[in-house]
Amino acid sequence: MIETEKLILRPLTHNQLAKYINDDNSLEEEFGLLRSMKHISPSLQNALKKSILPGVLSNDHDYFYHTLWAIIAKPDRKIVGDICFVGEPDSNGEIEIGYTTYEEFRGRGFMTEAVGRLLDWAREQPEVKSVFASTEKENTASYAILQKNNFIYLGDVDGMMTWKIELK
Repeated sequence: MIETEKLILRPLTHNQLAKYINDDNSLEEEFGLLRSMKHISPSLQNALKKSILPGVLSNDHDYFYHTLWAIIAKPDRKIVGDICFVGEPDSNGEIEIGYTTYEEFRGRGFMTEAVGRLLDWAREQPEVKSVFASTEKENTASYAILQKNNFIYLGDVDGMMTWKIELK
């Protein structure tokens, strides 16, 4: 687990990921939390089933780069979003990050804080040199999070805005 003043970032095990997908409050019960209203997008559902769940089970992979991390707000006692890396760093030490904040918790700074703390964790990993992210052009809140965490806008790729931060 990783903590900040307001948040806990908790990497989910395979069984916890299954509870997350089921969305039946069993994950919140396991963590002693109140229920959150989350929406699992079709793209995240697909990623969970095709790459995240198998990646967490594989002994060939570093677990922390393949799982979803639940973002828990300490004062609310709720899961407020999730964040993940999209696989392990490539041969250049670059890694991708993705995240979502549940609707009722948007605009409260939780994701800016979570991204910043996960970047701090990534800086401690010798194999990670840089982190990139992609955002939709219309999602100003998402790229504001990246700007607040010192990501640099690189340009558009396949209709998405691409951002990067050098860690070392």
